[in-house]
Amino acid sequence: MAASPTTRLRRLCLSLPEVTEVETWEQPTFRVRGRIFAMLHLGEHGLAVWFKAPPGSQELLVEAAPDRFFRPPYLGPKGWVALRLAGPVDWAEAEALIRRSYSLIAPKRLAAQAAERS
Repeated sequence: MAASPTTRLRRLCLSLPEVTEVETWEQPTFRVRGRIFAMLHLGEHGLAVWFKAPPGSQELLVEAAPDRFFRPPYLGPKGWVALRLAGPVDWAEAEALIRRSYSLIAPKRLAAQAAERS
């Protein structure tokens, strides 16, 4: 039996150095040294993971695939992106996006460790 999107996301995030899961706003958030780099959210867009993205990425992803990506409320103005987890998910792409978010938030030494493991 295939793992649920929540289980897959949790496994992916917790495999990164020094990541903890903290429930905030009744949703799981994934943090490195207390700073959120990914969060699972169940809302009006269905189940999605929200993650930090480099400048300009939000527009590219949302314009290229609006059926998969959207600008999340609250964090969207800060460049965060949401990936819908309902339906088929390209988990290799999801992993790359989550790892990139981690590298934008984590201290440089931890980000380098994560890059070495991939």
